[in-house]
Amino acid sequence: MTRYLRLFGSFAKFSLLGELAFRANYLIKTSVELIWLALMLFFYHKLFDNTDVVAGWARPKYFFFVGTYWVVESAVEALFLSNFSEFAEQVRTGNLDFILLKPVDEQFVVSCRFVEWSSVPNIVFGLSLMGVSLAQIGAWPSAAQVIAFLIGIVCAVGMAYSFLLMLASTSVWLVRNQSLYELWWLFMSLMRYPREIFNTPWTAGVGWFFTFIIPVTLATNVPAASMVRVLDPWLVAYAVVTAVVLLSLSRWVFRRALRSYRSASS
Repeated sequence: MTRYLRLFGSFAKFSLLGELAFRANYLIKTSVELIWLALMLFFYHKLFDNTDVVAGWARPKYFFFVGTYWVVESAVEALFLSNFSEFAEQVRTGNLDFILLKPVDEQFVVSCRFVEWSSVPNIVFGLSLMGVSLAQIGAWPSAAQVIAFLIGIVCAVGMAYSFLLMLASTSVWLVRNQSLYELWWLFMSLMRYPREIFNTPWTAGVGWFFTFIIPVTLATNVPAASMVRVLDPWLVAYAVVTAVVLLSLSRWVFRRALRSYRSASS
């Protein structure tokens, strides 16, 4: 494990040096991301100018939820998204051969070669929004709530990583699978909203499906609700089990895809 941590540190350092080689481009990317977040924050503020509660979430609690979503989304984008986006090109060109020859786990190299540093300020933005929201709520969470929140964040990143890995693995069979990444953006859009919006008779089935069959809504709802609303130990436990199952399943799908891969020399 220490070896892989050192290797990831080297990957992160190399990615940072690459970003700093073109500072203007890095600053523009970061600025665009922060402007987009500021516009979204303005939209949510205007929404609450017309109502006090959205799906049972009061203003400060809802903004904590939004901050949680931004932290999860930005962490996944910073650590994994660009890596998996390039996987199809590696398969098509045969450059995956060079990864398979390295004396480390292939999944680790495929997942962690690059770090998207332009997404890191978004994580800071989300954490700041969560801190301001907690101060506005005025009731600080208990130790159990903080632990459940941290567990929920880890599970959320794990579930998102699993979805991305399985989508990327299909490149071995489909070669070009960009259309499948539309599913990823659909999942991310669903993560942005509280699952309570589905508590109506005609949407209850949709909410149940995206909670227990394809557990997209768990990613943001479990940590945010555990911290500022009601701590549901059963839902936290379900998120842990789901994350473990998805990580194991994605690992199996990835290994199965590699067995079907035909290198550039074959």
